Amino acid sequence: MKHSIILLVFLASFAGFSQNNSTLSQHYQAFYKQMKEQGDVRGVINALTHLNVLSPNEARKDTLAYFYSNSGQHAQAINLLGAEKDTKASNLAVEVKARSLKALNQPQLAVQQFDIMFSRKPDIYIAYDLVDLNLQIGKTVEAATYIKYGLEHSTDEDMLPFYESNPPYQVPLKAAFKYQEGLLKYNEDKENIDASIKLVDEAIVMAPNFKLAKQIRQLLLNQKEAGNAEKAKLTPNTTTPKEN
Repeated sequence: MKHSIILLVFLASFAGFSQNNSTLSQHYQAFYKQMKEQGDVRGVINALTHLNVLSPNEARKDTLAYFYSNSGQHAQAINLLGAEKDTKASNLAVEVKARSLKALNQPQLAVQQFDIMFSRKPDIYIAYDLVDLNLQIGKTVEAATYIKYGLEHSTDEDMLPFYESNPPYQVPLKAAFKYQEGLLKYNEDKENIDASIKLVDEAIVMAPNFKLAKQIRQLLLNQKEAGNAEKAKLTPNTTTPKEN
């Protein structure tokens, strides 16, 4: 009899918990919908966090990470999804991890996620990111592969924005890949600065407003001049002095 009473109490408690859990889920579902309608990102994140605790699933976690990343909270997105390479992760999860790791200046980890993205759906803009990341970590062979892909598949209508100056500007994607080819050439052979400048010049011809390319061109010229001056110091004077 005593055991029966304990069992009944347990079942009643469990039923009450389930009902309470269901009520809370309904509340936060409605709250989530309302926050989305109002454009309240903090409210959306709050609602999704509660829903993920009440009824966790991968799709909801990926969506929460997306809202974190999209609001600039990249560390929170990575804390939620992890930084490891997971070829079975959803497209959304891989993209969030790629963008967040890049924003957190983790090129070694970010490039793995962009590789997955490109393998699932090759894209010229993903290729551009892969060139940038591979150059940062010194993988010139991989960078050259994606530059080739980008130059072959981008059209004159494809544009890429740059935000390093105010106001921001955009250039043809082909010009951006040609500029990256100049950087690649420099990484491959730092003694042959002229070859790098030539490629950067080609990018500037395609995009006369390419401020970043012009800045890099000037840096390359400065380095070339400094190198020439250093060589001049080291070269012995072989001029024969005139006789009196």
